Amino acid sequence: MKSPLLIVTALESELKQFDLPSDVKVVFTGLGKINALLTTINAIQTYEPKLIINFGTVGKINPELSGLLSIRKVIQRDMAAEPLAPRGITPFCPRPYEYFSVTGEHVCGTGDSFVTEHDPWLHEQKVDVVDMELFAIAATAFSFNIPWHSFKYISDDANEDSGDQWKETMHHGHDLYMQKLNEFI
Repeated sequence: MKSPLLIVTALESELKQFDLPSDVKVVFTGLGKINALLTTINAIQTYEPKLIINFGTVGKINPELSGLLSIRKVIQRDMAAEPLAPRGITPFCPRPYEYFSVTGEHVCGTGDSFVTEHDPWLHEQKVDVVDMELFAIAATAFSFNIPWHSFKYISDDANEDSGDQWKETMHHGHDLYMQKLNEFI
């Protein structure tokens, strides 16, 4: 079943499917890069989209940011294989170590951990926000030559209180996602 637009989101609590138009396909990946990768591959094979949009929540590294952000670039924050390659780069891998969306202005660092403390490396890389899925979604889109956009709602401050903040605010971006989606349909 083909669909020109595919929405990829980690959790249904972030984006409620019943609010979406019936012809817009959405998949929920679950948390983490492996879940996002496998779900995105399957969805691309099933729906053959022409565009992928990722909605999700993020912790902020840049304290000046709030609300809904458009992501321009994503890197891996948890690939640490020194001395074989610098942090963020998978050694012996021919694929890119960073991916760029169609539009956007912010940098996201993806990793399979919830960020709860200061990490100087994130500031050195000019990472604005952190998540757990976007790198895998972007890498998959790149592999299938499908353009992508990502819109992230800041749900927490990426500190010791992040877990509680995220639980309280993860659904707050829903209305902003819906407004943004209307620009694409």
